[in-house]
Amino acid sequence: MEKKMHLVTTLPQKPKFLHVVGYARVSSGKDAMLHSLAFQIDYFQKLISNTPGWQYCGVYYDEAYTGTKEERPGFQKMLEKCRNHKVDIIVTKSISRFARNTVTLLETVRELKLLGVDVFFEKEDLHSASSDGELMLSILACFAQEESKSTSDNMKWRIRKDFERGRVGSITILGYRRNADGILEIEPSEAEIVRMIFSDYISGMGGRAISNKLNEMGIPTRQGNLWTSPRIKEIIQNEKYIGNVLLQKYYRNNHIEKKKMRNNGQLQQILVEEAHEPIIDRETFDKAQSILADRYIQYNHEGATNRYPLSGMIRCGCCGKNYQRKVYSHGVAWMCSTYLRRGKKYCPDSRQISEKILIQLIDDLDITQIDVPEPNELIFTLADGTKIQKHWENPSRSESWTPEMKEKAREKSCRK
Repeated sequence: MEKKMHLVTTLPQKPKFLHVVGYARVSSGKDAMLHSLAFQIDYFQKLISNTPGWQYCGVYYDEAYTGTKEERPGFQKMLEKCRNHKVDIIVTKSISRFARNTVTLLETVRELKLLGVDVFFEKEDLHSASSDGELMLSILACFAQEESKSTSDNMKWRIRKDFERGRVGSITILGYRRNADGILEIEPSEAEIVRMIFSDYISGMGGRAISNKLNEMGIPTRQGNLWTSPRIKEIIQNEKYIGNVLLQKYYRNNHIEKKKMRNNGQLQQILVEEAHEPIIDRETFDKAQSILADRYIQYNHEGATNRYPLSGMIRCGCCGKNYQRKVYSHGVAWMCSTYLRRGKKYCPDSRQISEKILIQLIDDLDITQIDVPEPNELIFTLADGTKIQKHWENPSRSESWTPEMKEKAREKSCRK
């Protein structure tokens, strides 16, 4: 039987396009840097769109972020898209724009390589997926990291030299403006507000009363916000108002993370006396510091920066703000932050809750949030979404007093 041969024609396959994204970063929010960022975004969009075989899938970017992996939201979104297998190639300007940290760079590139994603560094003309890509990246990333450290060291040297001359850097302070030479000059209208704050404080008004007064007068802080008791305390403690400047109060932990840290003796500080014209005389300033110290001892207040297991979990039903922990001589209680900072007038229905009572009510519940809808009522939200409402009452004063507390009260009465 004769075989029959037929030519079978197949439809041409559509070319497979590679999904390509761009990544851009600038570490400063200054106008020049933001202009550079806009240029990078526009450049990558045109490059990807005009390259045959590439399909444009967007440009991810971060502005005013350093090259650390964890803190960059745009970078994290791009990685998430790669993990969902929606990216084949990432195009970026250079190794230093992608990551300053050698370890971060290599870890990220290795993860992307396992996902089948190639990173193209345009300046170095290097593909991470190439056979010698990782070796070259290791060498070049070390250079980029050292360059970053050198830049950071040079900047620190320049700042310290300015410190030695009594010059301040970028600063925002009520009552002063920084001139071109880095010297603080008095802003008259704001200086009057500073003098009023000191006068009121010395006359017996507390930080909360002064902040309420300023808010009711419609006077904002230097940043345009409402006044609070801690802001008043910052004004009272600031040595710049007597013409002095304490330099190096803060520092950056390293050239990679660049976290702002309070200088508690890690670096030398410089006190420049009579650096600029004072707003407050020395006698008034010293008197305010004495009052501040006496009140701290009297109220034994633990700062709101302390964190406890219930911090951020208790919400006021009156104003919507969180409760804060406050220590008294007779025990510990939780109070609405609005009430603490601004007074009863701004949150009239809030009530303080004894920490001891809270612990008893929580028992072994796995809670995620506590709402205070009204006085003496609590709503506990559990991890599984269940809500439980509980009523509480303060014990009578006679029942809450321990024998030790009664003895101290008796001794105090005898001394009077």
